[in-house]
Amino acid sequence: MTFGRVNPEFRLEDQGIDGLGNVYYNLMEPALIEAALKKDEGTLGNGGAFLVSTGKFTGRSPKDKHVVKTASVEDTIWWENNAEMSPEGFDNLYADMVEHMKGGDYYVQDLVGGADARHSINVRMVTELAWHGLFIRTMLRRPDREDLNDFIADFTVINCPSFQANAERHNCRSETVIAMNFDKKMILIGGTEYAGENKKSVFSLLNYLLPEKGIMPMHCSANHAKGNPVDTAVFFGLSGTGKTTLSADPDRILIGDDEHGWADNGTFNFEGGCYAKTINLNPEAEPEIYATTSKFGTVIENMVFDEETKELDFEDDSLTANMRCAYPLHYISNASDSAVGGHPKNIIMLTCDAFGVLPPIARLTPAQAMYHFLSGFTSKVAGTERGVTEPEPTFSTCFGAPFMPRRPEVYGNLLREKIASHGATCWLVNTGWTGGAYGTGSRMPIRATRALLTAALEGTLSSVEFRKDPNFGFEVPVNVPGVAEVLLDPRRTWDDGDAYDRQAAKLVEMFSSNFEQYLPYIDADVKAAAIG
Repeated sequence: MTFGRVNPEFRLEDQGIDGLGNVYYNLMEPALIEAALKKDEGTLGNGGAFLVSTGKFTGRSPKDKHVVKTASVEDTIWWENNAEMSPEGFDNLYADMVEHMKGGDYYVQDLVGGADARHSINVRMVTELAWHGLFIRTMLRRPDREDLNDFIADFTVINCPSFQANAERHNCRSETVIAMNFDKKMILIGGTEYAGENKKSVFSLLNYLLPEKGIMPMHCSANHAKGNPVDTAVFFGLSGTGKTTLSADPDRILIGDDEHGWADNGTFNFEGGCYAKTINLNPEAEPEIYATTSKFGTVIENMVFDEETKELDFEDDSLTANMRCAYPLHYISNASDSAVGGHPKNIIMLTCDAFGVLPPIARLTPAQAMYHFLSGFTSKVAGTERGVTEPEPTFSTCFGAPFMPRRPEVYGNLLREKIASHGATCWLVNTGWTGGAYGTGSRMPIRATRALLTAALEGTLSSVEFRKDPNFGFEVPVNVPGVAEVLLDPRRTWDDGDAYDRQAAKLVEMFSSNFEQYLPYIDADVKAAAIG
């Protein structure tokens, strides 16, 4: 049977998917929570939050993500970074998954990726789990109810965690699979309950489609000045660099926390919600994000909680350090109603340098910006993973390699063209260590980082004296009001200057070795900006 609101000419049967049990179209939050509770998919938490465990997978499974190799995409996919699947393997996967689904109840959400209607896509999400429907309804953009009557999807995503792939028959790696077929406009997800795969599959899709329109897809947060959307800033950064925290400035308007596009008419959020880490979330430091964890419909993933009181434990990472909450954007009081902004006036690239080498802020030329964008550097630190005994560099190109279907230079060139056209100022901000490497030095003071960012965004930083960094060649401010002068020169923060020099040389070599892979694809000015 069919329940809910749907275009009568675009039901699953019209897409060739039939034989299912009950199909629930576009249920709203209360009904989705009721369904999830009835199916014992999770627990109702304080304030109406929904508490779930994602089982075996508490994070994405990037090695199980595949792109179907067809003639239309064969020459445009970055195959070194995206595992291929044969068309025959996908056809078998689709047939077997649909057969597996027969007789079962499914939840359909018809949603939109992209706040700017000129560049958005319609996405149909078909989920086995009711709470996955709640999650993706939170994370993507929700059409007006009346618009659902004639909704037609550009792409369809089917997520069936109970289905397990066959590596040989389906031409994949394991029983877990994320398969993108651009010709058939379909994404299939099986063998994992981690909800982030839903959101990132749409991000990966947009990352492929938008460059063809001259739009730069970005793994970044974004905000703009109050009353002035033209004064927009974007914050690139990998996990743990402060992307969500630093963009959630109460004195600015939040456009979004994770995924955006930069078009000829400005910046726009892909999403309608936020997906924030909750480990050690502090009500004083991040009061609004903390407050969402006890609001109706917020999805709480993999957090330990008291069985009686349902009180959440923000420090217990026994399930995973990647515990998260998903909540609608409007739960943040200073969030933009439109989720669009102007052309970025400032571009901030965040890094967590556990080597204690990089300054707290540096100004980049456009060529240097492309260099650091392609590098995508941050650090793992000792103790975070088994076998990591000293700071370990992580280079994730474009600050989001797992979501990039095209070669990195495609995105790098788009970024450089946008910077050149619109005159954005680029900054590298280190939120990692100072006064020594991890284990010796200390974490960069958040107060200093905020002061430097405020100065950069307000334009006052452009008028101070700068010096050229001897290791990386970028410009570093010499003196900034409200920030200790010694902090701006990382070598001076070390007790042993020679030890700093050795550490800096080591990091420079890591950058250089990583960047060799891009040298055949970049222009001379970016090669000149390459260090080492």
